[in-house]
Amino acid sequence: MTSAILEPVVALAVWTMIVWIWMYATRIPAMNRAGIDGVNMVGSTGGGLRSDLTAKGEVKASWVADNYNHLHEAPTVFYAISIVLAFIGQGDGLNATIAWAYVGLRVAHSLVQILVNRVVVRFLLFVLSTLALMMLVTHAAMAVLLH
Repeated sequence: MTSAILEPVVALAVWTMIVWIWMYATRIPAMNRAGIDGVNMVGSTGGGLRSDLTAKGEVKASWVADNYNHLHEAPTVFYAISIVLAFIGQGDGLNATIAWAYVGLRVAHSLVQILVNRVVVRFLLFVLSTLALMMLVTHAAMAVLLH
């Protein structure tokens, strides 16, 4: 038997892989347009590449990379707490609905950051997704610590 909360977990993982593909589909052409030879780069960092791309007018290529990095920050808590909820039999009903809301808000955050990068809108989506995540953490804490 599977828990419903695993569906949004997999959906967010799939979205993360889509953003990974989008990142390279955007970044490699931007590097080519900027005359950056990735094959011969040695010792460069993501920040250095970002600076080089921005200096050559290719800032939007970094937005996708920034979002890919963001999908490895707070969502790691989402993955862990969702698996806990599934494991303890609390991954259905309200918790599954909250998890889907979290995933929808994170996808919306990605699209805003990648396409228009309006910070105030990104921030609102981040706050709403964090509130959803806090609800999931609270439900797991209540179930595990107050059993």
